[in-house]
Amino acid sequence: MLLRGKTAVVTGAARGLGRTCAVRFAQEGADLFLLDVAEDLHGVPYPLGSAAQLAETAALCEKHGVAVAPAAADLRDPAAVADAAGQALDRFGPVQILVNNAGIATPSGKQTHEITEAEWSLMLDIDLSGAWRMTKAVVPQMIEQRAGSVINVSSTAGLVGYRHFAGYVAAKHGLIGLTKASALDYAPFGVRVNALCPGSVRDDPLVEGRMLSEIARSLDVAVGEHEEVFVRDQPMNALIEPRDVAGAAVWLAGDDSRQVTGTALTVDGGFSAR
Repeated sequence: MLLRGKTAVVTGAARGLGRTCAVRFAQEGADLFLLDVAEDLHGVPYPLGSAAQLAETAALCEKHGVAVAPAAADLRDPAAVADAAGQALDRFGPVQILVNNAGIATPSGKQTHEITEAEWSLMLDIDLSGAWRMTKAVVPQMIEQRAGSVINVSSTAGLVGYRHFAGYVAAKHGLIGLTKASALDYAPFGVRVNALCPGSVRDDPLVEGRMLSEIARSLDVAVGEHEEVFVRDQPMNALIEPRDVAGAAVWLAGDDSRQVTGTALTVDGGFSAR
């Protein structure tokens, strides 16, 4: 029960890594405020997490005996973000953990000059500015507590370049920059900010993940063959499992990492070591 007595806010919690982190946090005793847009968005060419999936995440967490509150919010809307942070504070009191996980994988499969203004703006508004808005809304009360852990879910795309993914790479590099600058801003107040950089994460059906298959689709890789294709680039000859990322998130959220801030922790099977 490494997180007993703590409250965590997790964005993008309806499925995938968000669900995996939320359930693992619940297993470790954390109460949870779960956020997701919970609807499809214009400009994103694949289904996003739904209200039903968000409710399923909440139900899975509640099985571990913790308090859970799900809520829908579009992280592009500053008023919605501020309202969500207020709901979390009203429901649970001070928040000790913020996991900025929400993100999209589009535009992808395009050369840099082929990306439209709308696609570029959408990517940065969700994957980068969404994390900034959540930080802006939640961290002030962490400063008052003189304690807190912010975990920004970046990617190996925040460390290296990928062909035909300029928008995603730019957003994830920006998220690491936000992490490092914020870590310095908040270190005097005991608030830590770190980034997680997963590699190719398997789409575990138990958490209804689909990010890797969507990336494969954008690259015209057959979904039935995509895992084998992605494994070829993995030094450890295996895709990353969602639970591997969640375990790293628990460590960053807990007291065992109390002197760790401003870092980008890779969970990529050695991919970025090359």
